[in-house]
Amino acid sequence: MADSVQRVIRAVIFDCDGVLVDSEQLSNSVLAGLLTAAGLPTTLEHCLREYRGRSLTSVMELATQRHGAPLPDDIPARYYAAVQERFAVEGEAIPGVIEALDAITLPVCVASSGPHHKMAVTLKRAGLLERFEGAIFSATEVRHGKPAPDLFLHAARTMGFDPASTAVVEDSVPGIVGARAAGMRALAFARDTDADLLAKAGGEPFCDMAELPSLLNQQ
Repeated sequence: MADSVQRVIRAVIFDCDGVLVDSEQLSNSVLAGLLTAAGLPTTLEHCLREYRGRSLTSVMELATQRHGAPLPDDIPARYYAAVQERFAVEGEAIPGVIEALDAITLPVCVASSGPHHKMAVTLKRAGLLERFEGAIFSATEVRHGKPAPDLFLHAARTMGFDPASTAVVEDSVPGIVGARAAGMRALAFARDTDADLLAKAGGEPFCDMAELPSLLNQQ
């Protein structure tokens, strides 16, 4: 459930894939292909529904449980190689996000389930790497990734953000759950995710990045 009383927001944490970079369809199509080739038939829709927002470690654990047998150890390496190659030529910023960032005067950072080497490629391709340089955090830095709150709390602690006055912009249910568990306001970008699912997880859905600056209630 979303906050009944809106807070004054003084800082913003952005997810990367699907929020800053238009990459979810691309990366999940690669993952679906690799899992299918390994003997676990997987559709793009299944990947988006079950794995969106999670670290690859968590994804592989869930996929292995579903498969009922070990999956090839080289899937993560092949996944990152394939997505980085495609991102380098196909990746783009989410429509409207650059304009939204230009309109937001609050301190910002990025907290993603993806590793730094992946974000270096995707954010650079989207024209956002320099904007967030020195303020980029990965689930590889914490013990538990989303939906645990660890990543968001780690980013807030490092940046000097007060969780109670921090908003998280996320597009996945695990990300929304993690943000709420961290005591942060969760703004749920529902461009490609079911708004009802995001709302049930505790997010405040919106579908257009042009809405974001006003949602943050800048003072």
